[in-house]
Amino acid sequence: MSKTIDLKVEGMTCGHCEMSLTKELQKLPGASEIKVSSANGTASLSVDDSVDESEVTAAVEEAGYKLS
Repeated sequence: MSKTIDLKVEGMTCGHCEMSLTKELQKLPGASEIKVSSANGTASLSVDDSVDESEVTAAVEEAGYKLS
């Protein structure tokens, strides 16, 4: 079973930011349907039940951004 996680992300300003965050989120096992928008400061992804939200937060921080 999967769930959708919607995030507000601070610090993204361009397409490169979107690619950087997308690559980091793709590393999460069980993550799919990843959509990142620097214009809106948002990211959303579907994850299976094995993914904890703290792992998602850690991936965002690893990419160099913060959740708001």
